[in-house]
Amino acid sequence: MAIETLVGTTLAGYTVRGKVGEGGTATVFRADHATHGTVALKVLREKLQHDKTAVARFLREAQFGARVEHPNIVRTLDYGQSDTDRYYLAIEWAGGEILDKYAEKSGPLPCKEVGEILAQICGAVQAAHDVGIVHRDLKPENIMYDPAAKHIKLLDFGIAADTDAAPDQRLTRAGFFVGTLMYVAPEALSGELVGPAADQYSLATIAYFLLSGCLPYTGKSPRELFSQLLTQPPVSLNKAKPSLTFPTAVEAVVMKALSKAPAERYPSVKAFSDAFIEAAGSTVMPTGQSAPAPSSGGGGDAGKDKGGLFGKMKGLFGR
Repeated sequence: MAIETLVGTTLAGYTVRGKVGEGGTATVFRADHATHGTVALKVLREKLQHDKTAVARFLREAQFGARVEHPNIVRTLDYGQSDTDRYYLAIEWAGGEILDKYAEKSGPLPCKEVGEILAQICGAVQAAHDVGIVHRDLKPENIMYDPAAKHIKLLDFGIAADTDAAPDQRLTRAGFFVGTLMYVAPEALSGELVGPAADQYSLATIAYFLLSGCLPYTGKSPRELFSQLLTQPPVSLNKAKPSLTFPTAVEAVVMKALSKAPAERYPSVKAFSDAFIEAAGSTVMPTGQSAPAPSSGGGGDAGKDKGGLFGKMKGLFGR
């Protein structure tokens, strides 16, 4: 059965109501279940049903999701193979909107709001790290945000890795990196298995993006961006956009977490989050600049700059 024809049918007890998104390996539907209620139902693409690596990765995502319980991570409810041989994963339906879309509409965001968002994401990621799981694909597109409730949910453990896995159990070939180039840590580009510090780097890139509407590297092509990640320092936060100014302490925290060497970052993502929240309360501004007047929203803490928020490239090196 073609993936498009699943709408209106029942798969493993889930009544499929509509398609909500798709990626390189799976399609996500909104579905209803007698016990679980409304869920997000992820179904492996038909052409990958007999691809052993794709199936293993799909099932591993389900198993990782079941291993990590945290209020800011979508709950894994059910997974398996239907009587029509379709692999499926049912997860908690998360309200709100994709953080990337929210930032595009409302950003740049104030330091305080970024701190609130970051604390929740870091709490979720720390919970994964505590059970030996590295997410490896942290980006705004993998985070749901409900601005009314100020609540986030982390999605998609599809390319997460178990730090205790033996080399012969890994699903990514040596020499090939996984993740999204705009948010990936430099050490991941070697194709080696990365540790928790790589997730911290991605989280710092998310914070940089939410604060400024920019990314710490300005490459306009995958080749240029790849080269910059390996050979150049990131653009300092206070140089990201001329119209925005941030407290010195905030810039220092973000740039430390963006250090090329993993050992130079914070000892954990929780430590990074704690440092950011403490710094966000600082009123110390860069030499020669004064604190901006309070704003009703947006713009770091310097007011909204609505022009040209996104020079970023969408979907580079996506799965």
